[in-house]
Amino acid sequence: MDHADDPHARPGGVTFASIQGLGLGAAEDLARRAADAGYGSFWTAETTGPEAFATLAHVGARVGGLDLGTGVLAAQLRTPPLAAMGAATLQAAHPDRRILLGVGISSPVVVGRWHGADYGDRPVARMREYLGLVQACLSGERVDWDGTDHTVDGFRLGLRPGKRRPELVLGALNERMLRLAGEVADGVLLNYLPASAVPWCVEQVRAGEDAAGRDRGSCTVHAYVHVGVCDPEAARPAARKDLFSYAVVPAYATAFERAGFAEEVAALRAARAAGDRDAAIAAVSDRMCDEIDVCGDAAHVRATVSAYRAAGVDAPVVMPLPWGEDRRRTIDDTVDAAAGA
Repeated sequence: MDHADDPHARPGGVTFASIQGLGLGAAEDLARRAADAGYGSFWTAETTGPEAFATLAHVGARVGGLDLGTGVLAAQLRTPPLAAMGAATLQAAHPDRRILLGVGISSPVVVGRWHGADYGDRPVARMREYLGLVQACLSGERVDWDGTDHTVDGFRLGLRPGKRRPELVLGALNERMLRLAGEVADGVLLNYLPASAVPWCVEQVRAGEDAAGRDRGSCTVHAYVHVGVCDPEAARPAARKDLFSYAVVPAYATAFERAGFAEEVAALRAARAAGDRDAAIAAVSDRMCDEIDVCGDAAHVRATVSAYRAAGVDAPVVMPLPWGEDRRRTIDDTVDAAAGA
């Protein structure tokens, strides 16, 4: 097995998710710096900024050597055939790179408030069906599907598969979704968790593999690692707001509670119920900031990324936190520091 195909030997990646507001030029700069530093993959999220496949096509055309991943696409906003078409198109444009089609259940804010789509219920069942239908569409065979959420009659992907096919990565936080990733996906993407929470998550993925009769390690564990080479004291106000914006989402709140931040989540909920947003943000503790949105000097950032790998992450994906006085310098310093891990 060569370096490219051994998940435990893969270099980490970087994500554009935290700096999308800086524009596509920043995406290209980030990718080029990452490639020069020896990273293996470039990822992007998708909410209200740059569209994911166009961003990856733009970056892939200008910067060589990086696998390309979405982390993640909201499943409610693309039909499974359309997601398969987008990933297959990107794969055809870059036949020698791994295309990592990361999908997830997203949040009611992104799906409902911002995009006007139905968020829905039954998240695990919805994602099981979604992944199965995407896999069927990527096979290149005729697809007839009569499911609960999707019905397809006679779809056949109009792109000839090459040596590589896109890999399916499931964004997952909690037990049932993590186990689903282990059962059916090529990879899982963890997010917004401290390194101390990784081993439990990995074990859920491996339990899913066991239940499906797959070899342990079939599902590559990726994780967004939030780090920034900057002053942690100065960065904490931004970190508090960032973590607050996710803690109000029930699935993230559950993951935060399990990771050891139950008191913070309870205080945040109480303040929010009382209509005191400032108090809700203030409920995010220094410890919660320092363990999830990790800021410090280069050595601290490098050690943090290494800690995620040691905890069981096969391929950490660095999310640079642009919270220093000079955002571009903070991003560059963070990418350079984390490369040493």
